[in-house]
Amino acid sequence: MRMLLAGGGTGGHLFPAVALAQRLQEIEPDSEILFVGTARGIEARVLPDLGLPLKTIDIKGLVGRGWAGKAAMLPQMVKSVFQSLAILGEFRPEVVVGVGGYAAGPVLLAARIKGIPFLIHEQNAWPGLTNRMLARWAARICLSFADADRAFHFGRTILTGNPLRAGMEDCPPIPEGKETLLVFGGSRGARAINDALVAALPFLEEFKGTLEILHQTGSEDLERIRQGYREAGWDPESVVPFIQDMAGAYARAHLVVCRAGATTLAELTACGRPAIMIPYPEAAADHQTVNARALARRGAALLLPQQELTAERLGRLINDLLHDRALLLSMGGLARSLGRPGAADRILEQCRAIVGES
Repeated sequence: MRMLLAGGGTGGHLFPAVALAQRLQEIEPDSEILFVGTARGIEARVLPDLGLPLKTIDIKGLVGRGWAGKAAMLPQMVKSVFQSLAILGEFRPEVVVGVGGYAAGPVLLAARIKGIPFLIHEQNAWPGLTNRMLARWAARICLSFADADRAFHFGRTILTGNPLRAGMEDCPPIPEGKETLLVFGGSRGARAINDALVAALPFLEEFKGTLEILHQTGSEDLERIRQGYREAGWDPESVVPFIQDMAGAYARAHLVVCRAGATTLAELTACGRPAIMIPYPEAAADHQTVNARALARRGAALLLPQQELTAERLGRLINDLLHDRALLLSMGGLARSLGRPGAADRILEQCRAIVGES
């Protein structure tokens, strides 16, 4: 199968696409794959290291721009569609998979113009603008959350789950022994979480020496947050800019403090890890809050809105959970019960069906 994967920008959009591509290569070694994204997105850094091919188009996001800003971007949008048409003409995919992010829009529109069937994978409980706009032309709309179905009215939605990076579906139960707190705010970090965690360290004094904290900050905050750990008497070497082996990090974790992106939720549920979720308040349509509620109302996570985030409240929540292993195990079990292993295979099955129909 010749598959083109369009989108990216953030890890939440990219990593499910990577999982899908790697699974296709595993079961169909003769398959051909191409990613299309932007030079500014995380795909430009991650895909070359993975040996996955990438073509880029010149496009920026529309979210947060006024009408004047959107109008000013019209020439760039037209240019990106022409760039996408050229890439499609050269690669000649049998199916295009849109994974969200602003790079997906021009590619899917170009696929529509050229008559190439495309599938949309919606990771979130509430879909983004690109997917809502282009869904009417999609051959299939694959959902990670059943809740997202209410945004689509075209009868082609299929609940597949969210493809996961290698190792996630093999995550062991919450370990015995020394406890580990895993903290991250997405692939580029989250300043609000970074600052709140450092400020919360005094509320975790009793765990000093017995609690390991693995904290992904992103590159911009790294040295400042390491200094905060150092001044509070905690090991600054546990603060890192990026965690390559996330499956290994989850395997060690007893509790997670994180944002509420769709990929994070899929990983938490696959790994069966309890979490304190702090949704990014500026996410389009506040979809991260919707995502977090999907876990919190089932008892698998705690929802802590960023506007209510204080050092004391975060510290107390972490403290209380670490003191209650039975609750951690219960939350972890509920999280795992919500996971949907095998999502990549289900999406690839739909891709094959689309190719067979065309």
